[in-house]
Amino acid sequence: MADLQSIVVLISGSGTNLQALIDATQDGRLKGKIIAVVSNRKNAFGLERAKKAGIPTRTFSLKQFKDQGKTRVDFDIHVAKTIQEEYHPDLVILAGWMHILSPDFLAFFHNNVMNLHPALPGQFDGAHAIDRAYEAYQKGEIQHTGIMVHKVIADVDRGEVILQRNVPIEKEDTLEDLEQRIHSVEHKLIVEGAQVFLDSLKKQ
Repeated sequence: MADLQSIVVLISGSGTNLQALIDATQDGRLKGKIIAVVSNRKNAFGLERAKKAGIPTRTFSLKQFKDQGKTRVDFDIHVAKTIQEEYHPDLVILAGWMHILSPDFLAFFHNNVMNLHPALPGQFDGAHAIDRAYEAYQKGEIQHTGIMVHKVIADVDRGEVILQRNVPIEKEDTLEDLEQRIHSVEHKLIVEGAQVFLDSLKKQ
């Protein structure tokens, strides 16, 4: 059997999408191996999920860099360099990574960084996408929202789309209902998107 392609996952929070990736590597739906989980928050629960699955973890603090008089770009370069030198991943997946990456970070990975974003292409770029979609639905501006998995470029949420999926909004939905529906679809799409990305790397 050929060596599995290697994946590093970047997280900032509870890591439910990370868990979906872990489960998929364990049951064979995702033909890759998560070799490290990196967080910019030391209390991120996703780190516990990684440890439970026996995956090495690393934490980096932007505040520490700023306290030393360094910049966000210094931080990005340090994180990227560490990931590249220690893990040499085939694919880097942003799974709830709450930090916009500079071109300096992306330059280390030759277009092999993937992000999951809870909106359709060009619809609600950046933060609070679900809240903004819910509000737009209430105003009658949209009939549904969606999710996309895309390549990461410096222009936030504008990279090449790998997969996308519509998510319905129901009349009686609360914001929490919509969030829950989106997250349940996210857990499937991040796995499917990662596999499509890994397959495309094999063809290069």
